Amino acid sequence: MSSVEQVRVEADEAGLRLDRWFKLHYPGLGFGLLQKLLRSGQVRVDGGRAKTDTRLQAGQMVRIPPIDGTAARLKVAPLTANTIRDRHDADVLAQMLIYEDDKVLVFNKPAGLAVQGGSGVSRHVDKMLEAWRNKRGEKPRLVHRIDRDTTGILVVARTRGAAVALTKAFRERETKKLYWALVKGVPGKREGRISTYLVKEQTPDGDRMRIARHGEDGADHAVSNYRVIDQVAQNFAWLEMEPYTGRTHQLRVHAAHIGHPILGDPKYFEHDTNWDFPGGVQKKLHLHARRIIIPHPDGGFVDQIAPLPPHMVQTWNLFGFDEAAEND
Repeated sequence: MSSVEQVRVEADEAGLRLDRWFKLHYPGLGFGLLQKLLRSGQVRVDGGRAKTDTRLQAGQMVRIPPIDGTAARLKVAPLTANTIRDRHDADVLAQMLIYEDDKVLVFNKPAGLAVQGGSGVSRHVDKMLEAWRNKRGEKPRLVHRIDRDTTGILVVARTRGAAVALTKAFRERETKKLYWALVKGVPGKREGRISTYLVKEQTPDGDRMRIARHGEDGADHAVSNYRVIDQVAQNFAWLEMEPYTGRTHQLRVHAAHIGHPILGDPKYFEHDTNWDFPGGVQKKLHLHARRIIIPHPDGGFVDQIAPLPPHMVQTWNLFGFDEAAEND
């Protein structure tokens, strides 16, 4: 860069710390140099001085001083299955990262990236973590998973001991996981609890979960809570969903079970022939792991929020949804 730039904070970047925002946009800019630029007032937010932990708001302008292009590597495209295809694993992990300490990593996973390997899956997060082995040769460990087409929060342990503690927290339901979903129609109750049994069945299109009877062979109890945050007439609803249990495809099946399937769901979204997908909305799964609160292995809690993926930002803008409404 040879001149000062003013870069606008996008809607899906609201709530990011300033240092994380720089890691997304300027991955080659070192933390030390960023601190120096902030201390000298060369980096500013809406004209005012800022710190590395300043939380950004949509629409704010970040002043970017002239930076050596080879060091900064400047703007990078938002993470999608396409934009990560030809990038190194370590670079993709760095851009996904939204929190780290010496025990815990929290990533914001893009749509289309599998967490673990499987049939026809050549690239996945578990394999990519090989690029982040520490000096002792220890590879970060997965402690839970989210579906390939679901975006958002993915927690990873940096050490064996942290993996044991975090896995225990998930198993004993000491975590709070909140998802955002866009569904067809609007539930009659603004808040509700969905309790069913689920069983996996084989279909020509792969494994699929279905509602089962209590006592049916292989059936597991599944409980989810939901609340309506906002809606578009009676056509669509923005739901906050909280899975109490962690069954495969649980939220997707439960949303469809109450008659309000998640938009873009290739397995569980069923509609009559007269229904048209809304114009301007991408046909991708609109389910995002928005927030997690989990006990930290050393005490206290990790509480992180993942910005929306590009396709959901586009939809939220189209429908006029305000992310701040989640707290209303």
